[in-house]
Amino acid sequence: MSDQSNSDAERLEFNFNESLGYWIFATAHQLSLAMNEELQTQGITYRQWEVLAWIWYRGELSQSDLASCMGIEAPTLVGVLDRMERDGWIRRVPCQMDRRKKIIQVTERVEPVWAQMLACGLRVRERATRGLSKAEVLQLRDTLEKIRKNLMAESTAACDSESPTEQPAV
Repeated sequence: MSDQSNSDAERLEFNFNESLGYWIFATAHQLSLAMNEELQTQGITYRQWEVLAWIWYRGELSQSDLASCMGIEAPTLVGVLDRMERDGWIRRVPCQMDRRKKIIQVTERVEPVWAQMLACGLRVRERATRGLSKAEVLQLRDTLEKIRKNLMAESTAACDSESPTEQPAV
């Protein structure tokens, strides 16, 4: 057997068509792109919209709690919050209980355009679910919820590791 054949035989095979992770990540990426496209008319990104949605439905959150709810590291969130604060979408105020913490609040700029932002999410959802029955959409949501719960860490986040139920899912 030649060296080339031997290395080919030892190479691990990966079948993207059978990879649940691939399909979930690829779909999430497309949803994110579609949301960014829709939301650009509002002058906001999907990640920024996600910040607003969590705060809108949960109320004020600390930066670290917000990062936990969003499933990202707190340092990753800082740049997003810096831009949002600069653009007038949010404000950071010291926590009354712990001055080291910053509480994120939406500003008055959000309310007049929130319905338009939600409409962006609804348009993306419509595109994403085109050709699916209501039962198929509900089954998909339930299946993804089971997968998410199976993978959740044992520790609970400030947001109870749950998505805001009132937030329109894309």
